[in-house]
Amino acid sequence: MDNKKNRATGWHDWLKELYEGNTERAHTFRYGLLAFDIGTILFVIATSFSQHGPVVEAVDMAFGVILLLDFAARIYLARHRLKFLLHPYTLADIVSIFSFLAPLAGEGLGFLRIMRTLRLLHTYQLMNRLRADFPFFRRNQDVVIAGLNMAVFLFVMTGLIYATQHQTNPQIRNYADALYFTVTTLTTTGFGDITLTGTWGRMISVLVMIFGVTLFLRLAQVLFRPRKVRYSCKDCGLSLHDADAIHCKHCGALVHIETEGQD
Repeated sequence: MDNKKNRATGWHDWLKELYEGNTERAHTFRYGLLAFDIGTILFVIATSFSQHGPVVEAVDMAFGVILLLDFAARIYLARHRLKFLLHPYTLADIVSIFSFLAPLAGEGLGFLRIMRTLRLLHTYQLMNRLRADFPFFRRNQDVVIAGLNMAVFLFVMTGLIYATQHQTNPQIRNYADALYFTVTTLTTTGFGDITLTGTWGRMISVLVMIFGVTLFLRLAQVLFRPRKVRYSCKDCGLSLHDADAIHCKHCGALVHIETEGQD
């Protein structure tokens, strides 16, 4: 009995270290998860240009099994499992896993996997590691995150358009057609050569215009405003400062911002 309990505790500690730890092995594991997620996204895009034969379905199944194991590990580690299961990222994971394990029933919904990629990039451990490993990310974190949010929105909306239209709309044959429509709608260019059919198609177009323009303006704001660096003022807590700041603009306290000697 004690041996079983010890094995269970050891298994839990091992998984916790991989998913939440701060060791080299944990960081490598999370980078691997990120690379795997990006690979599944590219696979979903690539297979939209061809018929789904036995090989594609076998790869779908393999992806689905790996995603299911990852999902089971995260449920096992969750402190509040009901809250975890009701989280939007978790629901997106369930749909994407189903789309890989049952491609005929859930075909096209694998694009929701990108929401997990976004969640991974927003975790405290991975953000810290990216800042430590890549000077470009450290200097341009806000721009990278704003660009990522924009890219995720484009991909999710493109995937949603493809999943709901490719079987009924002859103008949407693959992801390229869906992406073309998303971008022309987002930029309000609206050539009119591709249109979405039905009430749901019109509602999706409205979502692209409203939320897409908001994210686009946010990205433009981050790109063109003066560059800031992250440093928490010890007196007032202000976290964004000019790169050459000596005093906090909010309270006047001295700040000691680490730089690499370049600007």
